[in-house]
Amino acid sequence: MTRTLGVLAAWMVVLSPATWRNVSATEACLTPEEKEQGFVCLFDGASLDQWQGDTKGYVIEDGVLVCKPGGNLYTKSEYGDFVFRFEFKLAPNANNGVGIRTPMGCDAAYCGMEIQILDDTGENYRDKLQPYQYHGSIYGVVPAKRGHLKPVGEWNSEEIFCQGRHVRVTLNGTVIVDADLDKVEPMDHRDHPGLARESGYIGFLGHGTRVEFRKIRIKDLSAKK
Repeated sequence: MTRTLGVLAAWMVVLSPATWRNVSATEACLTPEEKEQGFVCLFDGASLDQWQGDTKGYVIEDGVLVCKPGGNLYTKSEYGDFVFRFEFKLAPNANNGVGIRTPMGCDAAYCGMEIQILDDTGENYRDKLQPYQYHGSIYGVVPAKRGHLKPVGEWNSEEIFCQGRHVRVTLNGTVIVDADLDKVEPMDHRDHPGLARESGYIGFLGHGTRVEFRKIRIKDLSAKK
């Protein structure tokens, strides 16, 4: 009996509340199908071990990654072809972005590509945006279809598929961008050398507003070549 209690006590130490949160967040990150397909979780709900950059601008609250006040947070690994999935929740007037195939230390919208994350209906942006600035757009280059973003305070799901010259953005189950980079011209009439890049970091690009992220996962398609 004493030995049994000792074993149980040892397990209770190992499986502390922090450990349970870590395990549960990682398990919740991936569906069984995603595990079979080769997706990996980039955020375990407990640490930023797989991220670099402005880590002080992002905090973890109840297993959720929160942009507060912001800055650029990049993956530690670079990716070329991939499927990147995540869920996000916007505060009023929230503004963020996902940098893809980008170097660090520059404006990802131009030296890489930026997929816009934005509260289109916020007072700061309503009726003030160019087509290429709405949520899901490849910023400055390809406009996204509108009307598929959930109201502020609700969780959205998004997938960014990037393979070769093909970039596709799916928001809440609807494809809102489906672009061949060889056939697009920047709508903002600026140089976008990042369109030619074949790989780089993925990053959350904060602009001083609150955005929450969870279930951040990726499938590296380049590894299959």
